[in-house]
Amino acid sequence: MKAAQINEYGDASVVKINEIEQPTPSKDQVLVEVHNSSLNPFDTVIRAGYMQEMIPLEFPVTLGGDIAGVVTAIGEDVTDFTVGEAVYGQANVVAGNTGAFAEYAATQKGQIAKMPANLDFAEAGSLPLVGISALQALTEYLDLQTGQKIFIHGGAGGIGTIAIQIAKNTGAYVATTAKAEDTEFVKERGADQVIDYRTQNFADVLSEYDAVFDLVGGDDFNKALTILKRGGKAVSMIAQADEAKATELGVTALSQATQVTTDALNILTKLIEDGIVTPQIGKTFSLDQIKEAFEARESGSIRGKVSLVIKA
Repeated sequence: MKAAQINEYGDASVVKINEIEQPTPSKDQVLVEVHNSSLNPFDTVIRAGYMQEMIPLEFPVTLGGDIAGVVTAIGEDVTDFTVGEAVYGQANVVAGNTGAFAEYAATQKGQIAKMPANLDFAEAGSLPLVGISALQALTEYLDLQTGQKIFIHGGAGGIGTIAIQIAKNTGAYVATTAKAEDTEFVKERGADQVIDYRTQNFADVLSEYDAVFDLVGGDDFNKALTILKRGGKAVSMIAQADEAKATELGVTALSQATQVTTDALNILTKLIEDGIVTPQIGKTFSLDQIKEAFEARESGSIRGKVSLVIKA
């Protein structure tokens, strides 16, 4: 089978399409014929070796996390899935699986779920990591409530667009940052206030917020703490907070590590089937175009997700 792999860390040029053996699922795994996947910032982090000391890899490694496809085999301890079912979830190597950017992936049974009935494979394959990241941030880390005010820093990206939809459905007031040309896009997803980060400083515009969801990182996460009211909460997908500053301001600052689980995916599926969360695909590539797909995502020019077609 075909798989997008690396034998070394580096830029998009190190990714090769190799012919490898089809994986065999262990007793608690499911083998999925992958129809679609999508690219996330974490895929770049792994490929570039930014976490090699924390997560050492044994080369060659098949890249990718998000999957949507059809179950073709199940391990002896798997009872919740059957051959022929359409599923979605994650198959990342660092989570004990065989990698998503391949024609087949063996993944832990607790990291996939039945695919939403109202989505096709491309749409479903764009959602697992971004959908669960947004869901966990707003419900578990921030405990966002009706009537609260949340600032989502980076609203036009893959996670941001989903977070806006979930926050608005919760009944929160949503402010976000985006390019001027993306203003209508994020407003259509539910944003109440849009700040052009290229011409405005969000810290000069916003104050007395209950929650911050940071998708940008750097110094902006600590700056975002200043817009919170005392007792407010902030969570970042990228940055580490200055705990001393958070204590001084009387706020809580957290770093998020997303856990894609069957239970979380089932909650996301309900939101999708109820029309609350809709996928946002910006551009589509084939598996053979994986280098171009990485370059497009990393250029910052794509609004929404970069989708990868593996089985046409």
